[in-house]
Amino acid sequence: MVRCSGPHDRIVMTSRVRLARNLRNFPFPGWAKKGDRIKAYDAIRPAVESLPQMTDAFSESMDSLTALEKQMLVERHLVSREHAAKTVGSGIVLNPDVSLCVMINEEDHLRMQALRPGLQLKQAWQAIDRVDTDLEKRLEFAFSPQLGYLTACPTNLGTAIRVSAMLHLPGLVLAEQINQIIQSVNKLGLAVRGFYGEGTEALGNVFQVSNQMTLGEEEARIVERIDKVLAQIIEHEENARGVLLESKSKMVFNHVGRAYGILANAHSISSKETMNLLSLMKLGVDIGMFPGVNQVLVDELFLISQPAHLQRQFSEKLGAEERDILRSDMLRERLKAVSRPITPPPPGKV
Repeated sequence: MVRCSGPHDRIVMTSRVRLARNLRNFPFPGWAKKGDRIKAYDAIRPAVESLPQMTDAFSESMDSLTALEKQMLVERHLVSREHAAKTVGSGIVLNPDVSLCVMINEEDHLRMQALRPGLQLKQAWQAIDRVDTDLEKRLEFAFSPQLGYLTACPTNLGTAIRVSAMLHLPGLVLAEQINQIIQSVNKLGLAVRGFYGEGTEALGNVFQVSNQMTLGEEEARIVERIDKVLAQIIEHEENARGVLLESKSKMVFNHVGRAYGILANAHSISSKETMNLLSLMKLGVDIGMFPGVNQVLVDELFLISQPAHLQRQFSEKLGAEERDILRSDMLRERLKAVSRPITPPPPGKV
């Protein structure tokens, strides 16, 4: 998703629609014994691999992946942290362009998701709906006429759909309006989570917004409702940036300038600090402080500066201090060609 572009991708980094499904007459993964999990896995994996959407897919059992490979999948938001901890009887199937991913035997037998860059919830829903329809011809899902699709967690009952988007909201954070927005979104029945989902902090001013209820509302209606809420959040973020540039421009320029200064000159820097500073640099790119610099550069640095991706570059196990030094070396090298930020003209002036 790093090198792809999509609608409103200055603010909406990715759109995701996930469906949970379980096999009929099989115990759910959390209750299943090892033999039952393996039996379910052996039934699901070939069915997923045979889908036309999964031609030439990457397909592996979790016990075949190294800890580093699992962590890279987490950093790319392709598997949950819980799934990364799984071993025998769990797996992943991932299509070549990384737009479709199926986790086998996570909390449910199937957690399948479609990812799209920018604000493309409807496109993501259509893609995963086709996968679900095709799989239902190959597998028998646990379904109740009263409760809908049966899931391990009661909050996923019914449609078992989770619609979410990852948003970059530095304007609302700097304007100290983010808590107000989160409260408003919560009142609409939506959840706001951190960078890695539930229970995590909003690193790099990135927040995940998703539906909470899945029972009693059609999938298309849920997608449409969240799409409208996201459009409002985008508008609030754009307005916050505009007001800040008009009334507190020096504060914004100071934040961006300091972020660039540290990223381009530090000799040791943590993953957390890197993400928070890259967020400010990304804002600087968006408002014209880095002419000629594409946001793809910053988006890529967001990813490759994370611990597992950094270790993969150097093909060795690194301690936290070593990672911090190598991360700073990498950032200085990658930002060598980026000139110091300029002060853009005030809004409305050339």
